[in-house]
This record gives sequence, C-alpha cells and structure tokens, in this order.
Amino acid sequence: MKLTVVGCSGSFPSAESACSSYLVEADGFRLLLDMGNGALGELQRHIGLYDLDAIFLSHLHADHCIDMCGYFVARYYRHEGGRCEAIPVFAPEGAEQRLTTAYADSPSDKAMSEVFDFRTLKSGSFQVGPFSVRTEKVCHPVEAYGIRIEHGGRSLTYSGDTGVCDALHELAVGADLFLCEASFTHGKEDIPALHLNGREAGAEAARSRVGRLVLTHIPPWTDGAQNLADARAVYDGPAELARPGAVYEI
Repeated sequence: MKLTVVGCSGSFPSAESACSSYLVEADGFRLLLDMGNGALGELQRHIGLYDLDAIFLSHLHADHCIDMCGYFVARYYRHEGGRCEAIPVFAPEGAEQRLTTAYADSPSDKAMSEVFDFRTLKSGSFQVGPFSVRTEKVCHPVEAYGIRIEHGGRSLTYSGDTGVCDALHELAVGADLFLCEASFTHGKEDIPALHLNGREAGAEAARSRVGRLVLTHIPPWTDGAQNLADARAVYDGPAELARPGAVYEI
C-alpha cells in the first residue's frame, strides 16, 4: 500500500497544510480518507481530479468533509464527457443531507447522490476494491469512525477524530502504520471524549505495538514538536509528524 498525506491540519487549514485528507493506493485502486478544507486542491497535486475510486469520511465535521461540496461541482458539472458516474462514499448516516445543506444551492435534494453513492458506515468489516476494511465507532461528540485497512499482509490504521477508547485500540493492534490524531497538548487541554494529545497517541501506539506512528490533525495553535516529544516519551518505535506530500510505502 502507498499512503500519501494530502492534508494534515486539524480544525482549520494552516499556512502549510490543508485539513485532513489521506490517499491510500494499491493495485491501481485509490481510496481517499477524508476531504477537509483545502484538500481538493492539494489532491490534484497527486492524482487527477477524476481518478478516485472510493471515499471514506470518518465523520461530518467540516475539517474532514467540507471539500466534498467542491468535488460535487467537479463531478456533477464536468464539461467533458458528461456527468461522472457515482463514486462510493462511505460515511456516517446523514452525510448526503449534511453536504446538500452545506452546498446550499444544489439542483435538487438528490443531486449529490447522482455522483456520490452514499453508503452508511457502521462498525464492521467489508471489502473496498483490493482492501480489507474494518471500521469502528470511536469517541467523539458526533458519530465518528476509525478505520483499519489491510492489503497484502500489511495494515494501516487511521484514527479519525477520537478520544481514548477501546475501539481505537482494537483497530490499531499490530498495525504497520498508525496514523493517529494528536490535537491536544498533554497537561494543557483535558476534555474527555473529544481528541487525543501526543502522549495519549504514543501510549496507544505502544499498547498496540504498532510498527510506526505518524501524528496528524494537529491544529495550527498546537505545538507539533511538543506533541511528538510527548509521544516519543512513551513509545519507542519510529514516530514523526505528518506533513503534506509525505509518502509512506506500507
């Protein structure tokens, strides 16, 4: 599998990065994990606008899904070759209505579903192209899911947005790469059931014995270097901060 970081800023784009969006590729299949603010433009640095095969939306906060409105325009009003066929979009219940409302001037209440094949996420396992996928509901104020992707005996776990929870551990155990949010700073923010800090992300990486930890979804007001140091204090494996354009072979 090949993982490309399209965007990794949390809450809103930074001067250096779009919000959460990660491209996973294998056997010519392209799966996008989230499409937050600014991600659609950055995605085109890596693949063509119409080259995606499926999309996973971890939850419906804007910094993980709002660029789907722009992608709707690109797919619905494509000038050459007519309207695009519907691409599978795995998302929490209500995604179609939320995105239609966000777009505000959709041609109809069902226009989104003409180019997006919305499939409601629940905890469970299923196949997406060449990938074996497992999703679990994680701990966040809105319905949110983490995802584990396996292919060719290798595994990637993406936390989405979450606080500490057993579901995240179940997804992360033994993962070759753990793409884990670290929005908060240890000793500064302490809001349960919302986000992880760097130390909590590192502790989960150690507990789950993952092969590599990549911290992501760090807001512009958070010191990423401090979060990385906090993670390394409790996890002795390879650990780094996500950065736009970074590529990992898993």
